Amino acid sequence: MLAQHRSKQNVPTARREKGFSLIELLIVVAIILIIAAIAIPNLLASRKAANQASAVANTRTITSAAVSYSVTYTNGYPASLQVLGGMAPPATCDASILVDVTLAWAPNQKSGYRFTYTGEEGGFPNPPANCSNPGFNGYLLTAVPLTQGVTGNISYCSTEQGVIYFDPNGSTPSSQSACTAFNTIQ
Repeated sequence: MLAQHRSKQNVPTARREKGFSLIELLIVVAIILIIAAIAIPNLLASRKAANQASAVANTRTITSAAVSYSVTYTNGYPASLQVLGGMAPPATCDASILVDVTLAWAPNQKSGYRFTYTGEEGGFPNPPANCSNPGFNGYLLTAVPLTQGVTGNISYCSTEQGVIYFDPNGSTPSSQSACTAFNTIQ
């Protein structure tokens, strides 16, 4: 009878040992939260760096496309980003299909940056007859973070010279001379 009594006492003890206690679960949750607190800022910083690298690449793409447009259509530099875009062949002076439509069409945003393109230095004197938008003798391209400090810190700009300039403070240059006053990307 004593043996039966001991086995009945051990049954509830065995059941308690199968699960986790509240303290053990709280410790595991605390460790996960500490790891997340360490990892999330690094993840955000790497995303910001990736957005900035993408903005430089997209600025180079648009700059190269503007030069290609000028040479191909003899219409100066394009009148807008939309002229550099287009969806289907054949490419024309008004839809040259040189850049991704995400960059070419409003809102002109990609990878956390907003791209703005304005024609500068007067209109092209003799535009071809098949071009409904006369080009310009120069341009100003800017790439600015959508949310300063979150999607990026640095703003970029370029002109018809093909050099990419940057401002670590993220300000938007208002003219070509303001752009060329920034530091150049090496």
